[in-house]
Amino acid sequence: MNARLLLGAMLLASPAAAEPVREATQAQLPALMTLYRDLHATPELSLQEAKTAAKLAKLARDAGFEVTERVGGHGVVAVLRNGPGPVLLIRTDTDGLPVIEATGLPFASKVRATTAEGTETGVMHACGHDTHMTAWVGAMRNLAKMKGVWSGTLVMIAQPAEEKGAGAKAMLDDGLYTRFPKPSHAIAFHDSATMAAGTLAVRAGHMMANVDSVDVVVRGIGGHGAYPATTKDPVVLGARIVGALQTLVSRENDPQQPAVVTVGSFRGGTSHNIISDEATLLITVRSYSDEVRQKLLAGIARIARGEAIAAGISDDRMPVVTVRTDYTPATFNTEALSGQLETLFTQRFGAERVPEVPAVMVGEDFSRYYLADKQIESVLFWVGGVPQDKWSAAQAGGAALPSLHSATWAPDAEAVIGTAAEATTAAALDILKR
Repeated sequence: MNARLLLGAMLLASPAAAEPVREATQAQLPALMTLYRDLHATPELSLQEAKTAAKLAKLARDAGFEVTERVGGHGVVAVLRNGPGPVLLIRTDTDGLPVIEATGLPFASKVRATTAEGTETGVMHACGHDTHMTAWVGAMRNLAKMKGVWSGTLVMIAQPAEEKGAGAKAMLDDGLYTRFPKPSHAIAFHDSATMAAGTLAVRAGHMMANVDSVDVVVRGIGGHGAYPATTKDPVVLGARIVGALQTLVSRENDPQQPAVVTVGSFRGGTSHNIISDEATLLITVRSYSDEVRQKLLAGIARIARGEAIAAGISDDRMPVVTVRTDYTPATFNTEALSGQLETLFTQRFGAERVPEVPAVMVGEDFSRYYLADKQIESVLFWVGGVPQDKWSAAQAGGAALPSLHSATWAPDAEAVIGTAAEATTAAALDILKR
């Protein structure tokens, strides 16, 4: 057997023989951690990721990829053609969050920026996208050096604006599937704040939820707080709407079909003694199925109008219900690729590092790549990030763990990056095996 075939057999064989991928990843870790600390210290908000994109584009070019920048805004597409075979898309997301960091890390972000709404804020990679980007670079370098043992095409994309649910759509709208090789497979990972560092999880079917944002402007007739009978109080009406909305989940939805309706903001009035003309409710709606999603959205509009009628509001002052366009579709993992990767990860890392996990009600826009063509095999997998000491303490009843988007979320970055880069490399080699 020649050297190339021998290396290929080692890479794709049993866990004990699969050391080249692990060793290649471990050899990169010092450089990857330097990159991670830089990315962590220099986050950029959604739609502002120009410097981050430029860094990743340069690293992709240095690895031998054909790189196109400014796809769908600050998106990067890096292509490596390596003979016939599947086309594999590997995604990372690049944006930070408007969060003032409180981790105490020596390389903590001190970046300040202004949001699209005009608010000055601190910026932090509070969702772990810095670990995503770093592991993406690690896998990219591994695969570029291992061209002799796989065949096909890699399309590695660095996607902006995931936190706004806008980046995947923007890249697709800018010709991701027409200007570049169209994928037969798509994979990505997300760090987890509920799993021990270095564990992995793959779940077939729905993994994350549809996410809708709904604004309800409740209109009334304002006046003096001492004379409520001369008014139609939108605050009272808004409160009735908030209460009635709870029945959408508790009494109208099948309890075996997950659903969430949360009023995250209730704004109305300016003074103690003034009944305002308007109040505004900001609502997040979570679901998995399209049927449940439509039922919840229609129910919000129906309840808002029904409560207004009950309160004696005239037709010209009915509540205005707006479903925001920044909808994020449910993340769906296809059955075949989910099974393939779960088997691969279990063999490689051991069953104790690949736990079963439930679906969650947070959102992610990765499934837009699958929804754009349902012939694509697609998987987003979890990689645990909770440092082992904190995980053990929490399991013993200690302090609660910070969640993603928390100002104190500080994953065990080395464990996340090492595990994710190895897993992504191994998954790509399995999908693109000769």
